Amino acid sequence: MNTAALSNPSAIAMQITGMTCASCVRRVETTLKAVPGVRGATVNLATEQASVQADAAVRPEALAAALRKAGYDVATQRLDLKVEGMTCASCVARVEKALLKAPGVLSASVNLATETASLEALSTVSVRALQGAIENAGYAVGQQQEGDAPPASRRLPEWWPVALSAALTIPLVAPMLLQLFGVDWMLDGWLQLALATPVQFWLGWRFYRAGYKAVRAGSGNMDLLVALGTSAAYGLSLYLLWRHAAHGMPHLYFEASAAVITLVLLGKWLEARAKRQTADAIRALNALRPAIARVRRNGAELEVPVEQVAVGDLVVVRAGERVAVDGEITEGRSHVDESLITGESLPIAKGVGDRVTGGAINAEGVLTVKTLAVGAETTLARIIRMVESAQAAKAPIQRVVDRVSAVFVPVVLVIALATFLGWALGTGNWEQALINAVAVLVIACPCALGLATPTAIMAGTGVAARQGILIKDAQALEVAHAVTMVAFDKTGTLTEGRPSLVAVVPAAGVARKDVLRLAGALQSSSEHPLAHAVMDKVREEHLQLPNTRDAQALPGRGLEAVVDGQVFSLGSSRLLRELGVAAGALAAEEACLEGQGRTISWLVRKDGDRAELLGLLAFGDTIKASARQAISRLQQLGIQTVMLTGDNKGSARVVATELGIDEVRAEVLPADKAAIVQELRSAGKVVAMVGDGINDAPALAAADVGIAMSTGTDVAMETAGITLMRGDPRLVADAIDVSRRTYAKIKQNLWWAFGYNVLGIPLAAFGLLSPMIAGAAMAFSSVSVVTNALMLRRWRSLQQQVDPALQAEPARRPLTV
Repeated sequence: MNTAALSNPSAIAMQITGMTCASCVRRVETTLKAVPGVRGATVNLATEQASVQADAAVRPEALAAALRKAGYDVATQRLDLKVEGMTCASCVARVEKALLKAPGVLSASVNLATETASLEALSTVSVRALQGAIENAGYAVGQQQEGDAPPASRRLPEWWPVALSAALTIPLVAPMLLQLFGVDWMLDGWLQLALATPVQFWLGWRFYRAGYKAVRAGSGNMDLLVALGTSAAYGLSLYLLWRHAAHGMPHLYFEASAAVITLVLLGKWLEARAKRQTADAIRALNALRPAIARVRRNGAELEVPVEQVAVGDLVVVRAGERVAVDGEITEGRSHVDESLITGESLPIAKGVGDRVTGGAINAEGVLTVKTLAVGAETTLARIIRMVESAQAAKAPIQRVVDRVSAVFVPVVLVIALATFLGWALGTGNWEQALINAVAVLVIACPCALGLATPTAIMAGTGVAARQGILIKDAQALEVAHAVTMVAFDKTGTLTEGRPSLVAVVPAAGVARKDVLRLAGALQSSSEHPLAHAVMDKVREEHLQLPNTRDAQALPGRGLEAVVDGQVFSLGSSRLLRELGVAAGALAAEEACLEGQGRTISWLVRKDGDRAELLGLLAFGDTIKASARQAISRLQQLGIQTVMLTGDNKGSARVVATELGIDEVRAEVLPADKAAIVQELRSAGKVVAMVGDGINDAPALAAADVGIAMSTGTDVAMETAGITLMRGDPRLVADAIDVSRRTYAKIKQNLWWAFGYNVLGIPLAAFGLLSPMIAGAAMAFSSVSVVTNALMLRRWRSLQQQVDPALQAEPARRPLTV
């Protein structure tokens, strides 16, 4: 037992939600005191705060879990902090450890590529306390606002330390290079000392500072290895110079220490430049945000900051300007370029009633837009948040790297010590022993390990966002590469989702007009696409609808309501079977329409236990022009396809045959879609579910990866791990393809990072690498990892690739079903 922890209890303040009375207070206090390690707890009902005295080993999540089990909850907050001074994967582990030790922190994830700490903490935890934890670990907390940086004109260029260090180091390295051409020339030892000292202790001071902070925090990092290695080479040179100066010039190693520092500084500068390029997608999206909006108020047009625009305001957008807000066009027609938001390559014609997205460019006309969303609620703001969240998150594979990084530096120090003692005792040459130990310290590079995964994720999510594919988190990106089956919803996903009523067939003795009137009455309060089709036909034929009451949806089957005092139902063939009604004389008509791919709805009048069939309605929907290419592309990737639909089997088969889908599950209730997805997963498939409606949300959540169309509902998009910004099913294949390429880059980077260290450290230990070569290799190992990740920026979507198989396919007219 840790007696120190017991003797130093910590106080944890928590905001409790769900309490209503004094008995709740007693229950919360009893619950908290029952958690092992809690010494006392007091709860204030008025402030809804709990103060818990507990052993240092008690974690806030244990307290939160106990409260949730008791029926209460704990208020939490999510924060992102900019962390300065991190150099390698060991730094990441140390910052995470420091944050997790801070009272009230539930989880913490640090990303080396973005230099950001993303954490969840109790709402009572102050940012100042978290900053203190980071600073105590030896790092600094930077400003999140870009505007806080000094103007570029007053800043020295970032490359100046590299340039100055190189200028001082070149004379030290020149004699060794001249020997290759038979020129024997050497600088005076004291001049070498004068050139190497500012490189070592001024330009290289950052390594000493960061290394000291790491030691003070009880761990190690790359800076510590560089500081120890170069100091050893510098110190040995200084000792040899002082001891042998009177007896001629000894061989010195100032050029090794200076060259290592110069090369590491160069590598860090190149790495920083490359890392900034991986964040280009976020900068490009941020650049779309207009600062000024032209608002029409009291008949006049005023230019106001976009932050002052309110929902309902009319915003005027002239030709060539960016749309300032999300809204609906009330006046004007134009073409709008939304390519940087949706990935759509061509401007889209927009008119009155159409929606526009903030950040899009108005081409030629003048538009008046009624504001529907501003600030953080706009589509662009949500896209930026989603991409930032994905780039800051850790992929599951990163956990392996974190475990290795935690022991990497201590293991390298042990290997360096063993190298030194082995060479010294084995050969008696202490000078050579020290140089080989320095090479071991210098070549070890935890940076490449730390950057391998996050840089690939940043590049992959960034290039996907440019093509209209929003990946919510790193886990979705990693899992998507292994997808073996894609399940599609039909309506709105593979079809346009705008069905039209193509036939009304009454039963014997019933007028066609009455069937349409009753169907219109039932559908008058519904927002379902089939309801819109019925109402369009009702308006077209100028029919008067009877009074309707007590309308209720029958999930997956249809709806029911009381019309003029009688109960009517309108729904699918499943509903007809449940009511025990036979199609009778309409069976032949049903078979014919289903064979044409029509969706059938039945109108039934209920009278107690009896039900009478009044007629049927047939709907046609248009298959999306890109759907066939989408299925073909998935099959080229070796992925099976299945369609899940509540539609009748005939219509489903027609669509599946036309598109080449491998398997069809028709007449499926919304609740059953999730069960089918789970069944497919149980059969060993890695399943991606693609949908756009509220009824698809359970299946999206049940799949290994949920993919939502942004043309659908917010519920579907919130549930899915990937959102497609256009209603184009070809983006499904693109999302899987970019995931595969990103995961391949992650594996390549990790193989390189691990392989580099596994090969390089033994070579240095056996004396086969000089410190200078080791330094160069170490410096460029992390650069190569980032550069490899940046290759993802060349990825192109299906529409941009030259695909002979698709190009050779003859043009086909969209099929209406």
